[in-house]
Amino acid sequence: MTPPVIAVTSLTRRFPSGTALDDITLALPPGAVYGLVGANGAGKTTLIKHLLGLLRAERGSVRVFGLDPVAEPVAVLSRIGYLSEENDLPGWMRVDELIRYTRAFYPAWDDAYAEELRSAFALDPAARIGTMSKGQKARAGLLIALAYRPELLILDEPSSGLDPIVRRDILGAVMRNVAHEGRTVLFSSHLLDEVEEVADHVTMLAAGRIMLSAPLADVRGAHASLDAAFVAHVGRSAQGA
Repeated sequence: MTPPVIAVTSLTRRFPSGTALDDITLALPPGAVYGLVGANGAGKTTLIKHLLGLLRAERGSVRVFGLDPVAEPVAVLSRIGYLSEENDLPGWMRVDELIRYTRAFYPAWDDAYAEELRSAFALDPAARIGTMSKGQKARAGLLIALAYRPELLILDEPSSGLDPIVRRDILGAVMRNVAHEGRTVLFSSHLLDEVEEVADHVTMLAAGRIMLSAPLADVRGAHASLDAAFVAHVGRSAQGA
């Protein structure tokens, strides 16, 4: 059996404000698109930070590619493409400078693919990052997360700032293409229609606990919609969460 790309076992994380993750266990095999859904504060970003080695497991264990991301950050992060909701890119750089700078860190960087993405995202190579809109910055961040064809792509609320056409036609296609090549995508979102369009598997979080984790086809078979499943397992509509 293929070992999971992500294996989280009994992970618990508490902050002074409360429990962010409560006994999380999750195993995600390679080659699929995994949607992590929940309201703001459900624990999505805290879980992602553990996968990236930005937070150490308080209790339980986290393994990515079979490795501890805190103990072996270079071995793990060199195989991950990551885009955060904040997407804090250096504002003084131009798009072409950002591409050249990032390319230097990744031997597997694909110049042709980077240019294909730049064109698809309609990014002017001479545009200064600091003068770009939130949506343009999101596209630039996605470009540098994708261009070295990482084995695992982690996107934290990737639709933030993107217009609906880009979200549907580009982001969805990118995620499907990554999975088609045998690589893996984990993306967090509070937009259930977006998750329903592209995910193979859905994990629902609420108050730091996993309420449901199942293939999307199984969720659809048991419920009229993903929103109905969210109501059944979380207790309120995702639209009002």
